[in-house]
Amino acid sequence: MSEARNLFSVLRQSADPDTTNAIEKLVEDAPDRALCRVNVLDFAAKTGLDEERVIAAFLHAARLGIFELAWNVLCPGCGGVLDSSTTLKSVDKDEYACAWCAAGYTPVLDEIVEVTFTVNRRVRRIAAHDPGELPFNEYFRQVFWGSGIDVPDNFEDLIQDIVLESVELPPGEKALLSLQLPAEFVIVLDPVTHATRFLDVKGEPTRERQNLTLVLDKLRAPTETVELRPGPLRLSLENHTDARALPGLWVANNKLHELLARRRPFLTAKRLLTNQVFRDIYGTDTIDVDQRLKITSLTFLFTDLRGSTELYDRVGDLAAFDLVRAHFQVLNEIVAAEAGAVVKTIGDAVMATFPTPDRALAAALRMREAMHRLNDGRNGHELLLKIGIHEGPCLAVVLNDRQDYFGTTVNIASRVQGLADARSILATGPVVAHPQASSLLATSGLSPVPQRRALRGIAEELAVYEIP
Repeated sequence: MSEARNLFSVLRQSADPDTTNAIEKLVEDAPDRALCRVNVLDFAAKTGLDEERVIAAFLHAARLGIFELAWNVLCPGCGGVLDSSTTLKSVDKDEYACAWCAAGYTPVLDEIVEVTFTVNRRVRRIAAHDPGELPFNEYFRQVFWGSGIDVPDNFEDLIQDIVLESVELPPGEKALLSLQLPAEFVIVLDPVTHATRFLDVKGEPTRERQNLTLVLDKLRAPTETVELRPGPLRLSLENHTDARALPGLWVANNKLHELLARRRPFLTAKRLLTNQVFRDIYGTDTIDVDQRLKITSLTFLFTDLRGSTELYDRVGDLAAFDLVRAHFQVLNEIVAAEAGAVVKTIGDAVMATFPTPDRALAAALRMREAMHRLNDGRNGHELLLKIGIHEGPCLAVVLNDRQDYFGTTVNIASRVQGLADARSILATGPVVAHPQASSLLATSGLSPVPQRRALRGIAEELAVYEIP
């Protein structure tokens, strides 16, 4: 652990000390399963630490090699991991199919792509580093399911009520299972290959032996349903892969549904892309130039300085440059403090993203106050900041060698900022109607003033609200 202690000493130089101490304790004392696919939001909640500081600390820890960062495509139905990689560039399919749920899903970054952290084997070796040796229960707990499933402590006992039979099947081997089928819907599932067969067991019980064969391979063929009767079954399993398989027969009863319904928040790819620490460390090489990744809801904030040309004429290039640079520093600090990230600056303008409208609105209000303080004592050399906010769907893309965003939502946010007068904040309906944003305005004693405005390139007038 001497190497680990050295790495944590380095981590303390860039991450919050209390958070670093908590992570170091986790690595030293936690059971193996707690160090595989760490859910950082759950870790923050259980330790009472600030989520943003925890995310930042784990990102720095991954950069140092303490943890391995993974992007996992999840099935929203069962919580199973449909694909996993160390890079977001591998999320390149239009649809990911879950055989267990017999459904396909678009890899939307704010819904089904999670980010987890697994301890590096150089720091501490855990069982999940060799998933082919994990027993049936632990493979499901640590590998098959993502960090959004809250597996209960009595999982081993629960398995006894849900799984009729299971077997460990080496590569190239065959197995015969003989069992009694209950009059329930049964799912034959191998979590390694995701090979699945639905057994619709109904009708009059039979004493005659029923036969069924399931071939396990990597083709991920569509899930078939076979009708059987309650009674004896001989199930033939053939592993045609080069890896160990763990097929089992799951009863789709209430206990299984209750297990799959045990969900907890997880760190989404969207939230990480709009995190300033992540952009600073990984942002230049996150998405491939040909990728178009969907986000259903992202909040954009645009700012611009009014009259900056006149400011340069009035106070001179050097003084004006110092003022503008100070304004950028203040804005960057506020954006990061509100869980956002600066995407780019264009001249005197800033484009930033936030995971939710309330964080963007809170940032805007703080920016306005910060500009007042920045202007104090400057002999009237005021920086006049215009702010526009809009929320909606978009695409995460690469533009000009930078991770960026594209779509109507981005265009509207930019144009709303263009409507703003000096020192004004303009926000669209989706922003002010957001429950947390609405609560923030109410507690701040602010009443948005509605107006209808025409935006260039937008067919219909848009409801825009001025935040006084």
